[in-house]
Formats: sequence, C-alpha cells, structure tokens
Amino acid sequence: MTRRLDLAMLLLLTFSTGMVDAIGYLGFDKVFTGNMTGNVVILGMGLTGAEGIPVLRPALALVFFMVGAALSGRILGDVGEAWHHRTTVIFGIVAAGCAALSLYVALVPDPEIGLAGTIFTSALSALMGAQAAAARKMKIADVTTVVVTSTIVGLASDSRLAGGDSVRWVRRLLAVVLILIGALAGAATLLLNQWIGIALVAVMIAAAAAIGHLGEKKRTLAEAAGTVASNA
Repeated sequence: MTRRLDLAMLLLLTFSTGMVDAIGYLGFDKVFTGNMTGNVVILGMGLTGAEGIPVLRPALALVFFMVGAALSGRILGDVGEAWHHRTTVIFGIVAAGCAALSLYVALVPDPEIGLAGTIFTSALSALMGAQAAAARKMKIADVTTVVVTSTIVGLASDSRLAGGDSVRWVRRLLAVVLILIGALAGAATLLLNQWIGIALVAVMIAAAAAIGHLGEKKRTLAEAAGTVASNA
C-alpha cells in the first residue's frame, strides 16, 4: 500500500512537470525547466547559430538543474527507497520555492524578459532538479517525474504487440498521459497569467509532500507496532 501511495505522489509530480515545462517553453523563451533532454537539444541547435534559438537560458537551466539535484542528493543521503522524512523536506523546499517564484512572477514587471526571465528559469530548474533527485531515490520504475521517453519505450517494447507481457503498462500510460495533460494545463494558465500555473504547481507539490509524509508516518507506526507485537 505504501509503495502505491508513493507511486501516486510521483504521478502527481509528473503532471506538475508537464505544467512547468509548458510554462517555461511557451512563456520564457523556449526553456525546459524539467526535461533536460529538451534543453540539450535546444542548446545544440542554438550553438550552431540557428535563428531564434536561445543559448544562455537552456545552458543555465542545465547547470542549475544539476546543482539542485546534487544538493538534494546530499540532503537525502542513503535513505533507501521508501518515503523518508528527508523526502518530505525536499518536496517541501520545492513547493516553497515554486510558491516564491509565483510571487516573483506576479510582482516583477515583464518577468519573461531579460535578466528577470533568466533568474526565473534558472531557479525553477534548480527546484526541478531537486525534485527529480528525490524521485530517483525512491526507485519507482518508469516514473521519474521529469521525462517519459524511457517510459514510452518500455510501454511499446514490452507490449503484447511486441511479444511482451505489458508489465507495468498502467503506470507507464498514466505517466505519459499526465505529463501531456500537465502541459495542456500549463499552456492554458498562460492565457490567464504566468504566475497562476506556478502557484498551482506549488500547491500540487505541497500536497504530494503532505500526503507522502502522512503515509510515511503511518508506515513507521505500523512497523513499530509490529516490532512491539513480535517482542511481546
């Protein structure tokens, strides 16, 4: 039951990643803040001098994503695969950071232009790197929260059509669909105001952190009760 709850929380975070990537790409000069594969491709095209393709923001997004992932890994340490109170800390930091960025976007005039936009995409990339590192520690197969390419490969190559047994097809399909719907939602929020989408992402990540933390507390209490019963 605990791992199912963990899976559900990571799927929610996958949806939120679709939102932030749509907001970054459409609203902040073609920058992916969650999907670094996209940034590598954009950076490669930009370095050739292709017209209208940015270089600075995708490059900084890559750097700050790695910084966020490294700091997250340092905080988490060797916590194992189960949700840990340090996992809650990481997701809580990410949620607070996204809330702060939504306020930043709401208050700064033309936040997508110049240095203001670069600060936003770099900071959001660092937060997404921290989130991705925490998700990776949990080792939920096929759900990384930031990319679905490998998930799509698994969905197709392990399908009945390919002669496989369609293992984990439900979670794989959900991950793909949720990041797609998240991108749709993120693009839709841009029609209203840029800060709204980031605020919604902050709420979703905070909810995932809270629910995951409660699940971890219940698991800890159950294990403690089981230990007491076995020693009685």
